[in-house]
Order: sequence, then C-alpha cells, then structure tokens
Amino acid sequence: MAGTPQDTIEELAENFALFDEWEDKYAYIVDLGRRMDALPDAEKGDETKVAGCMSQVWIKPEVTDDAPPRLRFRGDSDAHIVKGLIAILLQIYSDRTADQILSVDPKAMLARLELESHISPNRRNGLVSMIETIRGYAGRLKQKQEA
Repeated sequence: MAGTPQDTIEELAENFALFDEWEDKYAYIVDLGRRMDALPDAEKGDETKVAGCMSQVWIKPEVTDDAPPRLRFRGDSDAHIVKGLIAILLQIYSDRTADQILSVDPKAMLARLELESHISPNRRNGLVSMIETIRGYAGRLKQKQEA
C-alpha cells in the first residue's frame, strides 16, 4: 500500500467529492463493501466480533513478518453499508505499522470524510467501535514490540 494513512484519507475524500449527493456517496460506500472478499464463517467468532455495533461486524487482524511488523485486516458485516464502512477503514488502516495506525486521528478522519454528519448515530457509534478495535490491535502490537 503506497503512501501514508493520511494519503489514503485524502484520496477517499477526493473520491467522495466526485459525488454531489450523499445518496451517490452511500452507493459508492456500498460498492466498496461489495468488492471486499467475505470473511469465511470459520473466522466469524467472538474473538473477531466487534462489540458496540448494531449490525454483525467482524474484523480479523493478521501480523506480518515485516520489520517492523504490519497489521493486515480483513472484515465483514451482515449490512451492506457497514461492510462498505469496513472497506473504507481497511483501506486506511490495513497493511500499516502500529505507529502508522495510531498516528491517525479518528475524529479528524471522520470529519475529513464527512462521515460523522451523514450516517446515523447508531452507525457512527459502530464505526467508532470498529476504529477502537483496530487501534486496540495496534496498541497491543506496539506493546509487544516494546516488551
């Protein structure tokens, strides 16, 4: 993945700017989710389930052997729009080092992508839970590296 998480956020913001109406942006988000591979049922367990989401959401981390190691994420949801939101987060956070993941300001990211003002409060809460889950994996990886 080229560039930084911030580069990816800017690229996504530019893609969103191509659409005048939020209905078209929603369609784009759903399309991003449709292009994502589904998580196999065997990987949809309590250890990968994201708490705090109204929909079913799973995020599966994998740590690479790179130096420094990177976190790769795969995810899935039973709701189309949520799967699209996962796809956005994976573009930003997947295949990054713990430091890169933790360097992203979640509030600034949501504001830049204008998601906080265009999704329902329940979806926003779920999105925050997904971000906290990803940041939690990064924090644990960082602690492990420093130990």
